Amino acid sequence: MTPLITFNNIGIEFDNRVLLNQINMTIHQGEIVTLIGPNGSGKSTLIRTLLGLQVPTTGKVVNHSSTRVGYMPQKLHIDPTLPLDVSNFLALVRHVDKKRIPEVLARVGIEKLAKTQVHVLSGGETQRVLLARALLNRPNLLVLDEPVQGVDVNGQVELYSLIASIRDELQCGVLMVSHDLHLVMAKTDTVVCINQHVCCSGTPQHVTGHPAYQALFGVPGAEESIAIYAHVHDHVHDDHGDVLSTQSSEPDKTCHH
Repeated sequence: MTPLITFNNIGIEFDNRVLLNQINMTIHQGEIVTLIGPNGSGKSTLIRTLLGLQVPTTGKVVNHSSTRVGYMPQKLHIDPTLPLDVSNFLALVRHVDKKRIPEVLARVGIEKLAKTQVHVLSGGETQRVLLARALLNRPNLLVLDEPVQGVDVNGQVELYSLIASIRDELQCGVLMVSHDLHLVMAKTDTVVCINQHVCCSGTPQHVTGHPAYQALFGVPGAEESIAIYAHVHDHVHDDHGDVLSTQSSEPDKTCHH
């Protein structure tokens, strides 16, 4: 896979306090990476460093392949007295091609909201507007900070599926920040758990079984956050759940327990 962004030994100190220490990670084209960690672990600081808003004390961020970043912040703060509809909000993006606004609104499923005032949007609608905004400059790396903030569970499932489909369509890299792994785990390739440093990284299954993850979130927390496994359905059950016969062994589905 083509690398898009590499963090090389990133360290950040502020007021004699270590915010990040020896962070090494790479985000590749076509890969969804989820960044997790407890409050105060440095997730937001790392995102600010990627965006060029924070200068690292040590190390550097390497930008590969003419990386174009589309950024989706956690929240949208708009004065409710300001008359601003969705289309005009998106038109405020610097160097935006206004002809693309209907296209990106349609891509995230909210083309009918183009003339709706921003301050009356629901939580899920607001997040889709912010995602549309991130897509305007044709990014090859999407940086999504808590993309399902303020969205109900059904809306979260839809948003994560939408993000995955956008990744598939654009073959862009995706870096998502999350604090809740319950749903995001099924839609991510790599998980990086940080607490000032990288505690552990790898597939969702690897990370949730890692002692460092369990030390931060607890074993019960790990079990609740992800109970996803590849179920090989090589047998048939009767009405009571007893095995009747075996079949050729092949993956049937991913089960959530």
